[in-house]
Amino acid sequence: METLQKEKEELVEILGIHFESIYQIPPLAGRIIGLLIVEGCKSGLTFETIVEKLGASKSSISTNLNLLLKTEKVIYFTIPCDRKKYFKSAALSSRLSNYLKFLESENYITDRIFEYRQKTASCPEEKCNLENIKAYKKHLKEVEASLKKTIAEFKEIEIQNQSNK
Repeated sequence: METLQKEKEELVEILGIHFESIYQIPPLAGRIIGLLIVEGCKSGLTFETIVEKLGASKSSISTNLNLLLKTEKVIYFTIPCDRKKYFKSAALSSRLSNYLKFLESENYITDRIFEYRQKTASCPEEKCNLENIKAYKKHLKEVEASLKKTIAEFKEIEIQNQSNK
């Protein structure tokens, strides 16, 4: 049992570091997401439980939870006749949808650069840059299509999971 506890703690830390890096969030916010994924998957975790498990101050947990709620990385729900909020990590389809927004923005910017470079490319370096932009645009479109397919698949799974409760 002690081995499982240690593994759980390591997973929370690994996930925390991962989310801190990819979302550019504070370490504690990353650890909160990690904790919610590892321990809060089924029933969610209360604020008090998060404070207890992570050993951080109430104000630090509150600040980071608010950031995660605002950026849609975490959701909360309530239970009738219970005044507590229960927190869960956002559904994977939701987190991937946020990444899709980033890709759409990247596509827009790349299109604008491409249009500009087509009009202004005059030296070999700029023409090479234009070819790089073309290749990158193709890559972005492929990633976007694949991500949209993955999001649709996850949404189906999430709907099935909800109806199985």
